[in-house]
This record gives sequence, structure tokens and C-alpha cells, in this order.
Amino acid sequence: MTGAQKRWVGLGALVVLVAAAWGLWRSQLPAALYQTEAAGRTDIEATVTAIGTLQPRSYVDVGAQVSGQIMRLAVEPGAQVAKGDLLVEIDPSVQRATVDAGRASLAGLRAQLAEQQAQARLAGQQLARQQQLNQHEATREEDVQTAEANQAMAAARMDHLKAQISQTQAILQADEARLGYTRIYAPMAGTVVSVDAREGQTLNATYQTPNILRIADLSAMTVWTEVSEADVRRVKEGMAVYFTTLGGAGQAKPRRWSGAVRQVLPAPAAGQAQAASTGQAPAPATKAVVYTVLFDVDNEDAELMPQMTAQVVFVTAHAGQALTVPLAAVQEGDGGGAQLRVLDARGQPEARSVKLGVRSRHQVQVLEGLAEGDRVVVGEAPQERGLRWLQW
Repeated sequence: MTGAQKRWVGLGALVVLVAAAWGLWRSQLPAALYQTEAAGRTDIEATVTAIGTLQPRSYVDVGAQVSGQIMRLAVEPGAQVAKGDLLVEIDPSVQRATVDAGRASLAGLRAQLAEQQAQARLAGQQLARQQQLNQHEATREEDVQTAEANQAMAAARMDHLKAQISQTQAILQADEARLGYTRIYAPMAGTVVSVDAREGQTLNATYQTPNILRIADLSAMTVWTEVSEADVRRVKEGMAVYFTTLGGAGQAKPRRWSGAVRQVLPAPAAGQAQAASTGQAPAPATKAVVYTVLFDVDNEDAELMPQMTAQVVFVTAHAGQALTVPLAAVQEGDGGGAQLRVLDARGQPEARSVKLGVRSRHQVQVLEGLAEGDRVVVGEAPQERGLRWLQW
């Protein structure tokens, strides 16, 4: 065999050897490339998110109980007031005149009562004389009866005047109260958050009480939260809740306020409830029904303001340093339970039945069936696709 032939034979043997080695290596590769993550420990919580609006926990709308022109408005929005501070003065001319007329009428009735008391005494004296003369048969029976009637009528007129005096006194007290209403004082301490009237404005309190301003205690706020009907059953009284405001969205770590659910209102928001009670057509299917959930938060540093928007998170469940895996790794088992695919020592996936706990949007707690550090399969790709990537 010539040298050239020997070289060709050697080259062929090398090709066969390489092909055999490549086939053996390929046969030992898994059918797919698996994307995995190791099970680890972290805090996890299940939540319900919603949008809320901040309102003062305690406030009062101050209105006018009498009609008239505002002569003086003693406060402006943002002013701090104490209970009993003067807020508004309304022109008292009409009310003062009414009070003066009532006092004059009361004085006249009292003068009439004094006159009638004198008449009653005289009638009593006349009756006593007639009775004394009658004992000696020195007067007529008719005169005695007339004296008795005069005394009874005098007593009746006194009672009538006393009733008129009582009625006039009651009316006068009401008029004096209305005169007092022309000066409006703060019913509570707090901050004037809004003023709806101006000096010189005429108020008409005949049919309803016109609001002038609102005073609020801003040291504590209530968050009025709208929770969709799909999530409201998961929210309970006493549940932990926290929120951030839109003003902190650009910060690296927005400030978080915490509280507890105080109340879940049993009826939907007012507009939806009114539509249902009046028999109007139901809202379109694309518009979810929302329920109002209330919770309180301290505001001693005055960082929170009325009407701010709150991004609210209700914590329905929480587990500290729990063993967790990505939610994408969970599959439904044959028996209806949950299972994971975990890589064994050879790098092959094996199915494991597990017991799950708290779920968040992206992670889930594993209570049984998994150990810390186990690698669970969260995705896979065909092997050929992986080989092409390796060859490239």
C-alpha cells in the first residue's frame, strides 16, 4: 500500500471516529434546554390593589341658620381655628328688630296681666262683701251670683294672659337664638380647608342651610378606597393595608403609610346604588362595580392633604422568610394538586407533588415537597435550537 493510500485510510478512520464521538455526545444530551431557578427564602404577601382618595377623618361643614348679608368673614382657607373662634358675622338688623318687637310685646302682656290681677283682687273683694251681706239677708241672690261670675272671669282672663306671655316668651327665645346665629363660631378646632362664601354675599336660609366653609382636623385622615367586586370578598375588617401617594412615584423609595381596614361599606358607590334603586339600566359589562373600603392613618406631620390619590395595597396574607418559587413553575398534577418539575442529579426533570401556601403575583410559597436550593423548571427550549446557538 502506497503512502497516499495509507493517508486516505487514516483520514477515513479519523472521520469515522469523530462521527462516532459526536453521535455518542449527542445521544447523552437532554431532549431540551431547561430554564431553571433555585428555590429560596424571602418574604411573600398576597395582596389586593386599589385606588383611594384621602379625606379628613373628622370635619364639619359650617352653614348659616339665618338669612342675611355677610358683613364679615374672619377666616381664609388654611387658617387654624380653635373651638369657639368667631368665623362669620351676618347682618343682624332684621333679627334684632324682631327681638325688639318681641320684647315690647312681652312687656305689654305683662302690663295687662298686672292690670288683670288688680281686677281679680277687686272682684274677690266684691264677692266677699256680697257673701257677708247675704248672710244677713241684706243683698239679693242675683248680686251674689254676679260677683262670683266676675271673680271667675277675672281668673280666666289672668290665665289667658299668662298663656300669651308663655307663648311670647317662647317666640322671643327663638328670635334671640336666631339673632345669636348671626355670629357663627367654630364648632371644633382644626384647619379651614375651604370657604364657599364671600363678604357682601347674601345668604338665603329659608329652604336649606347654605354652607359657608369647612373645618377639618387634618391630624388624622381616612382613605376612601374603591375595591372591585372581584376582590372585595378578600378584604376584611382589621386587615393590614398600606398605600403610597402619587407625589412619591418618582422617588427611589416612596414613603409608605400603613393602617388597618376599619369598614367595608355593604353597598356600591352612591352613583351605582342610585341607578339600581331607581330602576335604571345596569352599567355596561365592561364597567366593574366597586365597593368602598375605609381605613384611617395618622397625619401628624401634615404630609397628607385632602383629595390626594392613594395607591392602596391590602395584605390578604403574609409569610416571612418563606420557601418560594416562581409562580410560572407551578403545574397542575394528575390528581388535581400542584406539582413542580425539579432537576435531579443528572440534570433531568422529575415531577414532584407540592403543597402551596401564600401566592403573590409572581411567586408562591411551597409548604411541603421541596427543599431550599432545589432547581425548578420555569421554561424550556428544544435541544436543536440550543445546538444551533452553540455552533454559532
